[in-house]
Amino acid sequence: MLNWIRRSAVPNNKKVTYPRYTVAERPEKDEPNRTRITCGGDRLDYFGDVTTHTASMETIKIHWNSVLSTPNAKYCTGDISNMYLMSTLPEAEYVRFRYDMIPPRIIKQYQLELLEVDGYVYARINKAWYGLKQGGKIAHDDLVAHLQKHGYVRSGATDGLFEHITRQISFTLVVDDFGIKYEHQADVDHLLQIMRMKYTFKVDMDAKQYIGIHLDWNYTTRELICSMRGYVQQALQELEHVANNRHQYAPSHIDRPNYGARIQYATDDETDKLDESKIKYLQRVVGKFLYYARAIDTTMAHAINDIGAAVANGTEATQKAVHHFLDYAHSNPDGEIIFRASDMILQVDSDAAYLVAPKARSRAGGYHFLGNKDHTMFNGPIHVLAKIIKNVMGSAMESEIAAMFMNGQLIMQYREILQDMGHPQPPTRIRTDSQTGCGVVTGTMKQKRALKSLHLPCPIQYKRFLYQLLLDYNLGMAVLHLLNVFS
Repeated sequence: MLNWIRRSAVPNNKKVTYPRYTVAERPEKDEPNRTRITCGGDRLDYFGDVTTHTASMETIKIHWNSVLSTPNAKYCTGDISNMYLMSTLPEAEYVRFRYDMIPPRIIKQYQLELLEVDGYVYARINKAWYGLKQGGKIAHDDLVAHLQKHGYVRSGATDGLFEHITRQISFTLVVDDFGIKYEHQADVDHLLQIMRMKYTFKVDMDAKQYIGIHLDWNYTTRELICSMRGYVQQALQELEHVANNRHQYAPSHIDRPNYGARIQYATDDETDKLDESKIKYLQRVVGKFLYYARAIDTTMAHAINDIGAAVANGTEATQKAVHHFLDYAHSNPDGEIIFRASDMILQVDSDAAYLVAPKARSRAGGYHFLGNKDHTMFNGPIHVLAKIIKNVMGSAMESEIAAMFMNGQLIMQYREILQDMGHPQPPTRIRTDSQTGCGVVTGTMKQKRALKSLHLPCPIQYKRFLYQLLLDYNLGMAVLHLLNVFS
């Protein structure tokens, strides 16, 4: 990976970076206590494409549902060791090490005392070393090319989803982690064989963990329980949170309503602004729990969204909301999601809350899951929408329509993923409890002042646009009964 060189061998047009020493505890790895030297890529100039197309959380959850819903299908996971170091850089980079930090045995073995200049020793980087901006893309492209050479190709337009052109096997790919759906052991053996031609590749046939998520498979009942045991406790310990003894049942504090009042006015945040160090702490909280909320505990989604929107201009009220959220996490540390075998029919429940966010904003909500054709089954979510609507809504009905539109955008993505996995979809129905919103979209109610405050086309154009959006994605019959089933 590195070649020790003289200082004079560094080209004049190349910058020299520094090594970065990292320490981590990874209990799921063969070597749980890990100390590594990575590259300080922030000091190097690279203007090429660094995008790496990996599987999204929704793609992975749909893939898990597909395993459960396919008779005789099973799941295993694979992992490449030191994947980046197997790929060669098209153009070398350069790094320097402090001479007094290099172990004596390394100095002796490579005679580095002859190369030391002003307390540093220089080296040429030949491989896609961890930390390089271009390292991830180069390693990913090499892996994809190797897979394609042996018949494993990208499935449709879905990022991070691959299948074999003749074998009954598919997998999701996140950097160097494989989540493999298979029906025959011979297909897994084939993937293992071709991967070991180039990489050190390990397979866990029990699939106990994938991308940090613990998996408990039951092929008899065709159920999967997903969890991240211990994650919340570790996060709270890192954040040094002192929990309240009172059990918190909700992730956000709810202001007591003014009972009997015709109008419920929102309270303005007039508390003092926090200093930079406290704002960074709030940002750490959001960063630490965002993945957990998306992967496992979706009840945290709206609280994370609220805090994330307010954290840049954090106030004492924001700090109080974060403390309440951490108390909720402490009270409910081990969330789980259960997925069950289904007909793999995408279903969505849409809702909205009018004027519940600062600056007269409303919130859109949606629960996306895979159920049966008769629409009676309830399953674990592949995605939960909890976002503040950017535009100011003029009425609760406008908020409901905006939420339907946002959920409809997500539906298009998930339908494509399902079709790429071999699960064609009938017209997708969206359930809503807004009779007025349903009537406006389906044309059974006449609009008078609706949607005037939206920065969107006029109501008729907007309705035609929504209809066309549905028709373009083969949702023909959904136009007739879209939003017609109330939850």
